[in-house]
Amino acid sequence: MLRLIKPYIRYRDVRRQFREVFRTGMFTKGKYVDQFKNDLREYLKCSNVSLTTSATTSLALCLEVLKIKPDDEVIVSDFSFPATANVVENIGAVPIFADVDLKTYNMLPEDLEKKISSKTKAVIFVDALGNPSKIHEISAICKKHNIPLIEDAACALGSSEYGVKNGNIADLTCFSFHPRKLLTTGEGGAVTTNNPSYADEIEVKLNHGAIFKENRFQFITSGFNYRMNEMQAIMGIEGLKQLDKNIQIRSKIKHKYTEALSELGFIPHSTTHPAFHNVQSVVFTVPLKINRDGLIQYLKTKGIESTIGTYCLSNTSYYKSKYNNVQPNSKFLEENTITLPCYKGVNTRKIIKTISKYVFTETYF
Repeated sequence: MLRLIKPYIRYRDVRRQFREVFRTGMFTKGKYVDQFKNDLREYLKCSNVSLTTSATTSLALCLEVLKIKPDDEVIVSDFSFPATANVVENIGAVPIFADVDLKTYNMLPEDLEKKISSKTKAVIFVDALGNPSKIHEISAICKKHNIPLIEDAACALGSSEYGVKNGNIADLTCFSFHPRKLLTTGEGGAVTTNNPSYADEIEVKLNHGAIFKENRFQFITSGFNYRMNEMQAIMGIEGLKQLDKNIQIRSKIKHKYTEALSELGFIPHSTTHPAFHNVQSVVFTVPLKINRDGLIQYLKTKGIESTIGTYCLSNTSYYKSKYNNVQPNSKFLEENTITLPCYKGVNTRKIIKTISKYVFTETYF
């Protein structure tokens, strides 16, 4: 089976450091967590980094820090993984779904403007599949209305717009280090911010609400255990060293797909100038004459793993039944996009040839 993605981290990259952790018994809150935080801060050129257990817990922390309450409204990009809306729903706030652009898959600025109300307390912009297009424009709208911007950059480590890396644009930015991401720590995440008060509160909240003062822990607020451990941080340190090189490799792979599949009517996931996409995923909108689900199943029978682009949140069974406000562009993308395998050494020639055969069969027979 040609897998959809393969993690880049190798055991030999981390073996020595893992042995040291077992030798010392320092499995948490040690030097590797500090090093990974510093390395990320330097890479992103941001002021503050907090390491967490996932992008989901990172998003939840951001809502806590912003004091989002039940019945507050939070506008979210509609084309995303359900965690983006779930963190809002879970605290009793109301997710307001903003539709997305059919080419970039990102929140439409004009739809955001329409959906801002007196109850809007935050906006969650998703870099769809790592694409940062128009985040600065979204940020400007939020600043105009004095609304905090949370960036769900789960897929966007290494992406940038106007030469500014994601993690250094929004008020709060959340990353994921899941195994499908370009940098993986098994599970894990991070929150970045240039706001020192946000940073201080995040560090307290993710550590049970505690600070260390007068030689003991003092629990000054409620909190969580959302901390990353040493083993995860080691993987993150090594993964970050390889990140830019891996992005270059993935960009070349996407170019090969695009050259071949565009001739068949496939439309590639695109960016707006001057956005730089890390190619977290290689995604295409299939031609209208092609059954996307049929193509996914056909590829599977030929030993090729693929999947949908991602989800239309407003069309998931839970959110559709509760809010009944399905966003049309997002729904179209959920039904008509496909994600193809992308990693060093992937056999793009076989995949392209297999897709071409399916398109020919569907078109002419």
